[in-house]
Amino acid sequence: MSPRGKTSAARPDVPLQISNPDKVFWPDEGYTKLDLIRFYVEVFEPLKPYVKDRLLSLERCPDGMAGECFYQKQKPPSMPAATPTQPVRHEKGTTNYVVGGKLVTQLALVNLGCIAIHVWGSRKQNPRKPDWVCFDLDPDSGKFADAARAGIRLKEALSALKLVSYPKTSGKKGLHVFVPIRTGPDADEVRGFAETLGQHLSQADRNEMTMESRIAARQGRVYLDPFRNGFAQTVVPPYCVRRAAKAPVSTPLAWSEVRPTLDPSEFNLGNFGRRLAKKDPWEDFFENRQPFAHALRAVRSL
Repeated sequence: MSPRGKTSAARPDVPLQISNPDKVFWPDEGYTKLDLIRFYVEVFEPLKPYVKDRLLSLERCPDGMAGECFYQKQKPPSMPAATPTQPVRHEKGTTNYVVGGKLVTQLALVNLGCIAIHVWGSRKQNPRKPDWVCFDLDPDSGKFADAARAGIRLKEALSALKLVSYPKTSGKKGLHVFVPIRTGPDADEVRGFAETLGQHLSQADRNEMTMESRIAARQGRVYLDPFRNGFAQTVVPPYCVRRAAKAPVSTPLAWSEVRPTLDPSEFNLGNFGRRLAKKDPWEDFFENRQPFAHALRAVRSL
């Protein structure tokens, strides 16, 4: 997964005609749009379970690191006609979301400048019924070390609730912690669980963690963001590249790897093939979907 220089998009490993394949998305590293396309071809099998049947929000950065990005929920008109979609009614109208799960869909989105996609915590069959809980640990200091320390505390709290959890790098400065659950609870219940547990942890360690959504009020602490769990809210799934220096990848970790010394940019577009050759620490993620009612009851009593 290293830069290949100027290469035609008419290759058998890329089942889609790519516009401007040699466009450089990361000038410092020399990575092009075609490098990104080939990355997603290679990682699509491990990525697929986390995007299949999920509604997507699109983070479009058509000029890579050199330009601005914008978010789009509505399916772009230029997407292939056969792209799976699902309409969702919101207060301000109906949005026709792209549905993930097909390689050609993923590559068509990259062709439109989607370096990363963002997924719902539920699937299209039950949009209000998540099958994971997500904790987004955002260090106000900008240091992954702070997120790692908070993540270990969170893992201990989840284990005390008899919940198995899985960490991953956000691909930037933060840490994401996922808890696979059996479909059943409403998104509001899942968000409430994350919020209540976050409040408990932040009250126990006020110097290190906070539930303050206002950046100015965080004062160097790690924000335990529960709102990735709200209805129609999204998070970057594992195996997505991020628009940041070195083209880092949001990477599934074993808890033993969550250390303050870890540099998330070590996992990047240029070297991720070595990571794929190793055992996947999330290989049993969906087999470990857990009953959630006991944890809901327990956290409400904290």
